[in-house]
Amino acid sequence: MTIESTADASSGATASSSSFYAAMRILPRAQREAMFQIYTFCRYVDDIADSDSPRPERRAALQQWRDDIDALYQGRAPERLRDYDASVSAFDLRREDFLAIIDGMEMDVLADIRAPDDATLDLYCDRVASAVGRLSVRVFGLPEQDGILLAHHLGRALQLTNILRDLDEDAALGRLYLPREGLLRADIGSFDPAAVISNPALPQVCAPLVERAQAHFVESDEIMNRNPRRAVRAPRIMSRYYHAILDMLEHRGFQLPRSPVHLSQAAKIAIVLRYALI
Repeated sequence: MTIESTADASSGATASSSSFYAAMRILPRAQREAMFQIYTFCRYVDDIADSDSPRPERRAALQQWRDDIDALYQGRAPERLRDYDASVSAFDLRREDFLAIIDGMEMDVLADIRAPDDATLDLYCDRVASAVGRLSVRVFGLPEQDGILLAHHLGRALQLTNILRDLDEDAALGRLYLPREGLLRADIGSFDPAAVISNPALPQVCAPLVERAQAHFVESDEIMNRNPRRAVRAPRIMSRYYHAILDMLEHRGFQLPRSPVHLSQAAKIAIVLRYALI
């Protein structure tokens, strides 16, 4: 599940109603079109990973996307990627980042992820979130080093926030992204998603992830603060959306009963107005 697909696709929202759309529509046309191509790609591969088709069929569909990405970079773009040529060339989008996103989706296809170790969780976050960020920062025009750092930290901040927010939805799909080490420290011996999310010790597992996400938000803020405002308007909007959700989750807590956490439309508009015009 990618940064944005979990944030909005899980509830059936379209691009036009998503936080992604609000952040990206402020960009100049070429950048906006490139970002929506990245978004569309992520939605396609995420839909494959989350479908109820047999696993071999989903793996084959993801492999076809790998083949199509390879063809794009060999100058033989298939019809569904025909419009990507200009963006790849204009913004030097990297083939390996598109492929990393597919690899992340495949992690959900090979088997339902349940209590991955910390290293596997970080790899998952890198593939489904930070790889999206690495494509995005090239479109935004950030310097290479700061762009990679921002993708690393903001991608992980957003994905960890998704994981914490979507605990119940993911468990209904048979998935559990909480790290195994945290479960064992909380004396939770079962890795069954339904059992974990109803365990009274769940807040002990979630608290370190909240801290980790908060630390990544701090790091990403420092990077954005030292770069031109216009280059970081879109990532700032995304950051503020998700940071607000993380703060709401921390305030609500993770003990049962858990009410869903959503950012109000008024709050979203306030964030856009604050950062879109700088």
